[in-house]
Amino acid sequence: MLASIPSPSSNAIEIGPIDLRAYGVLIALGVFAAVWLATKRWESQGGDPLVIQQIAMWGIPAGVVGARLYHVITDFDRFRGNYGEIPQIWKGGLGVWGAIVGGALAVLWVARRDGHDVPGLLEATAPAIPLAQAIGRLGNWFNQELFGKPTDLPWGLEIDHSHRPPQYAGEDTFHPTFLYEALWNLGLVAVIIWVVPRVWPNMRRGTSFAVYVFGYTLGRLWIELMRVDPATQVLGTRVNVWVAIVVGLTALVFVVRGVRDTDADRVESV
Repeated sequence: MLASIPSPSSNAIEIGPIDLRAYGVLIALGVFAAVWLATKRWESQGGDPLVIQQIAMWGIPAGVVGARLYHVITDFDRFRGNYGEIPQIWKGGLGVWGAIVGGALAVLWVARRDGHDVPGLLEATAPAIPLAQAIGRLGNWFNQELFGKPTDLPWGLEIDHSHRPPQYAGEDTFHPTFLYEALWNLGLVAVIIWVVPRVWPNMRRGTSFAVYVFGYTLGRLWIELMRVDPATQVLGTRVNVWVAIVVGLTALVFVVRGVRDTDADRVESV
């Protein structure tokens, strides 16, 4: 039985004389895992694996820039007067919605420019993105950030005093919301790869990406409501909750359309 989950004593990983930020290392590992999975799925459709690598060269930087811009815009008060911290992504602060928009726009631009199969690319990348997110979320553990409300559950997360919000200074353990999201994303990977093809074998190609977006927003809703870190609010509710609702409902429309408007020649993916 767990008594609690300890937080790492440092947010760095030391390899000999090299001192690496764990947050950046885990994001990089997530990216490599995502490219590997997307390549496997693309190859299973008869695609050239070099296409995924080419697209990743554009999509990944665009996703990082979009993620940082979203975080800075939605939490601008944190950077007011400290503008030098804006590019310091190793300290945390990447908004997934910005990453999706930035990465997707870059991928679509490259795909259309070079004449690639866009629905096939959406199928290939649908489970790869939550896989990257699941791995990258562990970086929040090293940074002792994005945790939830206090809890006495056996898997409560120990947080150092210096990282606790003032109103919870007397609490010792908190909900590990980063872990909840990581596990949710891994479950989403399994749903897209194994469940969706069996439940909707003739679903329109490319709809798996909408399944990812809808599934992620469902998880993000309840996880976001548990978090205690400062965040911009609209009508008394965290802005990410509103974004999740709007994006999730939009994705649901595409899921329903994809299920109803089947495509008989769908290519099955790994």
